[in-house]
Amino acid sequence: MNLRELIARGEGEDLEFKKKTTHPHRISRTLASLANTRGGQVLVGIDDDGRIIGVRDVEEELFVLRDAAEHYIEPPLTTLQFKEIEDEGRSILIVTVPESFNKPHRALVAPGDWRGYVRVRDESVQTSGLTEKVLKRQQPAARFEKLPLNRQELSVLDYLKTHPRITLPQFMKLVNFGKRRAYQTLIKLVLHGYLKHHDKEKEPYYTV
Repeated sequence: MNLRELIARGEGEDLEFKKKTTHPHRISRTLASLANTRGGQVLVGIDDDGRIIGVRDVEEELFVLRDAAEHYIEPPLTTLQFKEIEDEGRSILIVTVPESFNKPHRALVAPGDWRGYVRVRDESVQTSGLTEKVLKRQQPAARFEKLPLNRQELSVLDYLKTHPRITLPQFMKLVNFGKRRAYQTLIKLVLHGYLKHHDKEKEPYYTV
């Protein structure tokens, strides 16, 4: 896939556009989230609308990215791949982030403040403690065996095809379950890799 085809896909779970890598703090979240999910690529020199603007200094960008991967992510990311592409005189840097065998990775967002992230659609979203426990067991070569799902469990996945997230009360209403049964169902789906659990906002929610 060439650069133009890659850009045409738009940002998503495995693709992020960056005008430039302004600071290791910021880019570390993106790199960690990709490594914690299914891997992906960062295009540096592309704005949010997919316009090719290029970078002024490729070596400077590489320095920030390597600094972020080594010193702003724990455990460090050691498998990043870099490729420079020229497009009509503008330099674009393609950063490939493989899915990690050493999850979960946390990003340093402030002095002494390490936080985990995963990709949810086109965003890097902070993980919950439960999600991090699941990540430890969801290595690329040894994912959870997917279980057969019943009608209520499948309804969550159908709902999330057209909605970015679902909360416990929304799921209770969707399947007409009581709170305890609904919670147990959602956690089962998290533990078997169907859903991700997020609890860093006022109300916890679930995503695919």
